[in-house]
Amino acid sequence: MVELIDIAAIRKAYFIGIGGIGMSAIARFFHSRGVAVSGYDKTATALTDALSVEGIEIHYTDDASVCPTDADVIVYTPAIPQENKIIAYCRQQHMNLMKRSDILQVISKGTFNICIAGTHGKTTTSTMVAHILRDTGFGCNAFLGGISTNYHTNFWSDPNPVCVIEADEYDRSFLKLYPNIISVSSMDADHLDIYGTEAAMEDAFIQFAGNLKENGLLLTRKGLNREDEFKPTGHLTYALDDTTADIHAFSLHIDNGSYAYGVKGKGWEMEGLRLQMGGMHNVENSLVAIAIAKHLGIDDEKIKSAVASFAGVKRRFEYVVRNPSLVYIDDYAHHPEELRALITGAKAMYPSKKCTIIFQPHLFTRTRDLADGFAASLDLADEIVLLPIYPARELPIEGVNSEMIMQRMKGKVVLKNKQELEALVLEMQPELLLTAGAGDIDTMIESLKNAMLK
Repeated sequence: MVELIDIAAIRKAYFIGIGGIGMSAIARFFHSRGVAVSGYDKTATALTDALSVEGIEIHYTDDASVCPTDADVIVYTPAIPQENKIIAYCRQQHMNLMKRSDILQVISKGTFNICIAGTHGKTTTSTMVAHILRDTGFGCNAFLGGISTNYHTNFWSDPNPVCVIEADEYDRSFLKLYPNIISVSSMDADHLDIYGTEAAMEDAFIQFAGNLKENGLLLTRKGLNREDEFKPTGHLTYALDDTTADIHAFSLHIDNGSYAYGVKGKGWEMEGLRLQMGGMHNVENSLVAIAIAKHLGIDDEKIKSAVASFAGVKRRFEYVVRNPSLVYIDDYAHHPEELRALITGAKAMYPSKKCTIIFQPHLFTRTRDLADGFAASLDLADEIVLLPIYPARELPIEGVNSEMIMQRMKGKVVLKNKQELEALVLEMQPELLLTAGAGDIDTMIESLKNAMLK
């Protein structure tokens, strides 16, 4: 049992896995409060480089001697391998080790918390909510799972004691939060290495919703499995075009490369909305952000202006190339349903272009558990390129590889290594190129862009 500490007592903090998207947001939070922050990560990335520029000291060697022995708290991510020498040292020295979820619990204990959950959709939705609150002057502290394109960061602070938090289901982290507002976009099977079964994962989401504070607001996507088990008062459903949902869009159409639409809620209606971000699923995500803003009493015109100015999230339907003849979209999609949304969204925006996707599977366990779903979603594209599995925190599993997906597919698919991609793109000359995955495929974006434009 972790003993929660007084946040005001923290003067020095050390992060093991500081380059993770969730970890870096918390590191930035403490740094903004004048806490001495340092940390370790396996490799340097654009995000760790940004943290270094901001004044956070980071090292990349798993060497316990660089860990500050006088740190008030050592924060670690469960994604760090257990054989990590720094964690082992901290345990031996009985230092104050806390999971990322524990420190987020400390941070959010005394604030009004808007918690955005779901196996997919939560990063874009939480960033939309935080952007609307910031852009309209309402104000919030934001802890995001992606880099906001508007502000080039995954964290910002504000005097208003309101937190927008991406509520992560991995390792049951979200059960430690104190939510005043909850949204749940999806509960599709994922993280079965943690939960064991889809039903157990759904149980955790239902338990999370049950933690809603009195007089709170719960928003769930219409049609979720076990929807009737979400029973707190203040429960509303939303859906893109299902008029039986409490909140839904109307008069939705594509206009000059963006979405124009209206939204109907319970007792309210808003016309004249415009979203610049691609993907119908992102219009649906915007319904949550708009409903939350309405719930908080923000003026309609301010909401509409904020939605129109939302520039998206890095690696969420992010345009790398966008001209009349060529389009290249990069996305973090690493679950079958996320791939389905990406491919169908891109093909809807550009129906006359042949769709080519390069996908890097993420985790051996996820590939093993969801191979059929990956195959079905990827088959929606016209051409498919599969990379080897990115292992992240896992060791290889015998017989689990990208061929598992390929063997289940019906369409044209090739297996390639990252080093072969630039030449392949030059040869294929794709009209609509998608890259997807949660591994290191993003390190290829610039070279693939250059190859596409040659």
